[in-house]
Amino acid sequence: MSVLKKTALTVAAASLLPLLVSVPAAANTHDGRAAKNPGATAPKQPVPPAAMSTVGGALLGKPGTQVRLGSTAPVLPQELSGRSWIVADAETGDVLASHNAHWRLPPASTLKMLFADTLLPKLPKNAAHTVTEEELAEVGAGSSLVGVKEDHAYTVHDLWLGVFLRSGNDAVHVLSAMNGGIPQTVEDMQAHAEELQALDTRVVSPDGYDAAGQVSSAYDLTLIARSGLQKKDFREYCSTVSAEFPGTVENGVRDKFEIQNTNRLLTGESGVPLYKGIAGVKNGNTTQAGATFTGVAERNGKVLLVTVMNPDSDEDQAVYKEAGRLLDWGFAASGKVTPVGELVAPRGAEPQAPPTAAGPTKNGPQAQTVAATGDGSSGGVGTALAIAGGVLVALAGGVFLVNRRWPSRRG
Repeated sequence: MSVLKKTALTVAAASLLPLLVSVPAAANTHDGRAAKNPGATAPKQPVPPAAMSTVGGALLGKPGTQVRLGSTAPVLPQELSGRSWIVADAETGDVLASHNAHWRLPPASTLKMLFADTLLPKLPKNAAHTVTEEELAEVGAGSSLVGVKEDHAYTVHDLWLGVFLRSGNDAVHVLSAMNGGIPQTVEDMQAHAEELQALDTRVVSPDGYDAAGQVSSAYDLTLIARSGLQKKDFREYCSTVSAEFPGTVENGVRDKFEIQNTNRLLTGESGVPLYKGIAGVKNGNTTQAGATFTGVAERNGKVLLVTVMNPDSDEDQAVYKEAGRLLDWGFAASGKVTPVGELVAPRGAEPQAPPTAAGPTKNGPQAQTVAATGDGSSGGVGTALAIAGGVLVALAGGVFLVNRRWPSRRG
């Protein structure tokens, strides 16, 4: 972001009329899949802690909804029931609005974003691995699976597609084995979370399967997504709609079957309209966590991140619809609200250097644009454009921009 743009935004923000709105927290006590009994007595809903982490700003540690509306800003959507949620600018890190942002809650498969951000740089995507029975033995009962079979070989690329598209816990366990095992992977993930300053996060199982003490927060999941989106392979996998996955071997021939992403905003399935500009990231659903979702989308050059955790709503596919409403609000409210906090940079991150007049592009010297066509595994919405010196991804008819280097911290 240019110095002039930052200055203009600062002046505009200072002139806005702040309005802090507090709304009681909403909660969900079921897994988002079973229908509620209309005749049953409503269970007592949990409430957020009175004091939570203040990483990113003091307001983010307060319970309830935090938003500072300018005189021309749209009000927040009424149909929001998430126990916790956040809307943030992916490039500047400004948190536009939040609700119990630091409430530590079970994350379900959104924790796979941390798994991927931690392991992607460590495992060569073309490396092949033959799966053993032991590697699949501890996959939790009722887990989402992509269909990994013992005694069959898979590339790391295949397994990552299984993680992102089908949320396959079987693929997670095999990749963890390639990383030295589950305990080593949990340790690596926890260390990476701390490096990112995702300090609400406690990792017990790398796949996000319900486990005692395993928690994260809307704030942390958004930080983790922002970090992951700096990686080309992460962006490719999380934006892939469908791909072919290796099946079994018969008569010496390996068959394949199609897998499709379970992110409904990306696929437009199950009564959820395709969200224009959506570019990932990850969804989840378990008994303890309910439905969880982190998404990123672009509109008119603005890129937003949103996380919704455990909506308490009878609305079908509520987590996606509430995320869509928050994205719509964020795009309409951008520049018309005073941020209530920020997404902090990782520890030790290099601050972004100010732009120079000599550079012909925002992110560096002029460079060629390369289209990634692929073999169908990342086509359609997943088609990516890479520009040297920066990150530019054309997804769902939009342009998604995230800086490689992190913005300077606020004073």
